[in-house]
Amino acid sequence: MHGLGNSYIFLDLFSFSIEESELVDLAKKVSDINTGIGSDGLILIHPSEVAEVGMRIFNKDGSEGKNCGNGLRCVAKYAFENNLVNKSQFVIETRAGNVTAEVFLEEDIVEEVTVDMGQPTLNRQGIPMLGDDETVISEAFEVGHHPLELTAVSMGNPHAVFFVEDIDESPLYDLGPVITNDHRFPEGVNVEFIEMISETEMHFRVWERGSGVTQACGTGACAAVVASILNGYAQKDTEICVHLSGGDLFIKWAADDRVWMRGKAETTTTGTFYWKR
Repeated sequence: MHGLGNSYIFLDLFSFSIEESELVDLAKKVSDINTGIGSDGLILIHPSEVAEVGMRIFNKDGSEGKNCGNGLRCVAKYAFENNLVNKSQFVIETRAGNVTAEVFLEEDIVEEVTVDMGQPTLNRQGIPMLGDDETVISEAFEVGHHPLELTAVSMGNPHAVFFVEDIDESPLYDLGPVITNDHRFPEGVNVEFIEMISETEMHFRVWERGSGVTQACGTGACAAVVASILNGYAQKDTEICVHLSGGDLFIKWAADDRVWMRGKAETTTTGTFYWKR
């Protein structure tokens, strides 16, 4: 399945089980186009004791993430269409906490999903980032000989947001792999470059930790909208259209501090993967 081109292989663990020790190797192999199906990673849909359904995400390098906005929309679509849940609004457990999802149907097919992504974490220690425990808004951040201004946000996973004048001229491929492994981020970081078009519209490009350049990143789009408001480029409690490489997401940082994400999720294929352990 994919959300705006951010593609994952999904395993339904309601019907079978897999050993914990096998997950990293499986994620690497199934995500590699040369040895598997090819994707940005592996997502497990599993039973939960605290929600209707649970989700775990593994990046293509085998590292485990805590949250994934595009993955959440796909999990919501799968859970509803495959009768794992029997109502249009339900809770999904993630490693970053529980989130509420609501599906919207067209002829019994889930066409769009809205997800309550929760409140952003803005203090440095919670992101996490080295330094004093304070917010990181338009902070000087030098990478090599490149002086940048950083705004850092966590949406259950860390994001480094940089605003640029022209998205097509952003140093995504040059600086993305450097910043994602920068020592100032002890758990690594997702890297976003943003071009503001207006108060309600932006262009977005991302380098995801563990995966590299992807077509879309739901938590990154949420972080970008939060960062735009923190920097005075946009207004709170207003839905903002985020143009990602794979399509559009609609994000609102509401007055109660919760971030809402609206967008599509699509199934591309189902089948059997023959995994040689």
